[in-house]
Amino acid sequence: MFKKILIANRGEIALRIIRACKELGIATVAVYSEADANSLHIRFADEAVCIGPAPSPKSYLNIPHLISAAEITNAEAIHPGYGFLAENAHFADICTSCGIVFIGPTPEVISLMGDKARAKETMRSAGVPVIPGSDGTVHSVKAAAEVAARIGYPVIIKAVAGGGGRGMRVVRFAHELANAYNTAQSEARAAFSNADLYIEKYFESPRHIEVQLLGDVYGNVVALGERECSVQRKHQKLIEESPSPVVTPRLRREMSAAAVKGAKRVHYSSAGTIEFLLDNRGHFYFMEMNTRIQVEHPVTEMVFGLDLVKEQIRLAAGARLRADLRFWKMRGHALECRINAEDPAHGFRPSPGTITSLHVPGGMGVRVDTHAYAQYLLPPNYDSLIAKLIVHAPTREEAIIRMQRALDEFIVEGIFTTIPLHKQILSEENFRSGNINTSYIEQFILKTNGGKP
Repeated sequence: MFKKILIANRGEIALRIIRACKELGIATVAVYSEADANSLHIRFADEAVCIGPAPSPKSYLNIPHLISAAEITNAEAIHPGYGFLAENAHFADICTSCGIVFIGPTPEVISLMGDKARAKETMRSAGVPVIPGSDGTVHSVKAAAEVAARIGYPVIIKAVAGGGGRGMRVVRFAHELANAYNTAQSEARAAFSNADLYIEKYFESPRHIEVQLLGDVYGNVVALGERECSVQRKHQKLIEESPSPVVTPRLRREMSAAAVKGAKRVHYSSAGTIEFLLDNRGHFYFMEMNTRIQVEHPVTEMVFGLDLVKEQIRLAAGARLRADLRFWKMRGHALECRINAEDPAHGFRPSPGTITSLHVPGGMGVRVDTHAYAQYLLPPNYDSLIAKLIVHAPTREEAIIRMQRALDEFIVEGIFTTIPLHKQILSEENFRSGNINTSYIEQFILKTNGGKP
């Protein structure tokens, strides 16, 4: 086992990793930008190193600074968390070349799965159902038009290196294709320095289901149930839950088997997820693989009673996957609400600033992962996530009631948050009945509010 790990991240995920390390008896090194000088992850780490000014390219994305911080503190491994450099194959490769263990899969796997077109072809060859679309990248509007004509409209154009909804355009009619293609290409080039695009059939209102995976370097892989991630806005998840209200035991076995098959095909080791689209006929299709721990991992932790970050660290240290995990069963139901510093009443406008007062909920079955505290100055430079509120209960109905109670107790003053929106969603009839899909926010919440959140 490692003696010291550097966490190449910030906020709640950095604090989450520090907690796991402490319970494993591992010393920790926090890194921080000048804007995060008062963040909680610095206080609870054993050591802390300032790696630059506020802008991410000069701090959390600055690979030389991160490697230097690891070397001067004698850290044996680096945990990237999620976001920033978590799925950067170049960073993983540099860590390895410097004799530092990257807590995640190999650079080759990150690179393969990070290329959405290659990932799709790999999954197809492994026998995993994939969405109909282009065979790899499309390099011109003409080629895109030929693919769209073959699979039928509507289609969706996606950036090969995409994520977070960037470099993505839905095209419903042929005359819209050229403009959508050029716009997506420009956006992809600006966001990812990679303008390559591919095309898939677009499903109007599918569900977004992901399967949690753990794999070791010896070829063992296990699936730990599914998470429903359909409640999202502009491809950014707002609420996640496990199990999905529509996934039957049979469908769960089929999706899990497909996910394991795909992970084994690429020799996946570490924690990760395979994401599927589920149509209204119960057919599922591979969408992408996330080669990292995800924001919503606590949902799976609550229903399995398992610390995924600890397992991820053990696997990175060379441990075998625990043989008993394949026999673990899901217990009850878990929900997660992402509490963002945004103003839903005004187009989700970011709301940085000083949190003048903070009270987090508690009680049985309630968990809060946060780096925020009263008088904390939330910087405008990074993601708006300030907390994850997770609840667990015997049934979905009880979990919803518990989450409503917890949201009522969650007090954040000085900034705007998404708490009012979460309260509205949890009270809405379609959500409570499990009638949700990726268009849920647009179909029900915005419609109810006259086009406003």
